[in-house]
Amino acid sequence: MPEPAQPLMFEQSRHGFYDVDSLDLPRTNTDGLPVIDPTPEQRFLFDSQGWLLVPGLLSEEEVEEMRAYCQRLHAEPESLPESQRSPVAGPLQRLSDHPFIVGFMNEFLAHPDLSSQDCYGFRMESTSLCVRSAGEGAFVPHNGNGLWRLPGDGHNYRCIPGKARSSLTCVVWELNEVEHGGGGTMLVGGSHKAAFVPPVAAPDSPLWSTYACPAGSLLIFAEGTTHSTAPWTSTERDRIAIFSRYNYINAKWHKWQPHPDLLASMPPKRQTLFRPVHVEGNLVEAV
Repeated sequence: MPEPAQPLMFEQSRHGFYDVDSLDLPRTNTDGLPVIDPTPEQRFLFDSQGWLLVPGLLSEEEVEEMRAYCQRLHAEPESLPESQRSPVAGPLQRLSDHPFIVGFMNEFLAHPDLSSQDCYGFRMESTSLCVRSAGEGAFVPHNGNGLWRLPGDGHNYRCIPGKARSSLTCVVWELNEVEHGGGGTMLVGGSHKAAFVPPVAAPDSPLWSTYACPAGSLLIFAEGTTHSTAPWTSTERDRIAIFSRYNYINAKWHKWQPHPDLLASMPPKRQTLFRPVHVEGNLVEAV
């Protein structure tokens, strides 16, 4: 069977197309770890469903360290320096450009002209900590129809044969086990491409999908996918999750920035996740 042709992508402000095979996208993250590219199956699932679950991506040691930091941040924030009271501080900082995150965003978000081995071609634009005990949380469905949003809308989802661009993309790190139907994020599969507004559906409608996963799992979904929170049901453990959004380097939805002292303390390559939102001259050169 012949290899499929590469997708056609126009170069930025020039007459021509990108040579997709020669793009200089980062091959390592800030910590020097090799980027983990999504598999063909993962790419297909994300593009067709609008969401993807990667179970057990973090080690038990990583989960314990990060969960302890989250609990301290939630219950005793004053015990931390002001600049460290953030879900992108301490050991949680490593999640911002985890090797799988870099590989996934290289595929679905990276701007080729603004990528190099020292500079990410995408940006992280918000992060928040979610801690829920039994009974907390509510069913609040929103979004959908990402393929049909107006140009410039942060929830837009675009695709051509062989390539998809997710625009505003949500990443959820589940740091405690999640039981199926027990309060994990709910999603309507395929709604990021839907041509019709989804009908009002009760939480038990077959339209909704959700998941079960061990601690240390990763959920990624396009913001253009209809999704909802749900009441947390477990009395054995809280939901402890980090919600982060990523976007194009030339687009922004959330009004958020990390503390300037926290940003200044990050390694240079990780700092490129939080650089200003524009195209011209926005490729950070290595020092």
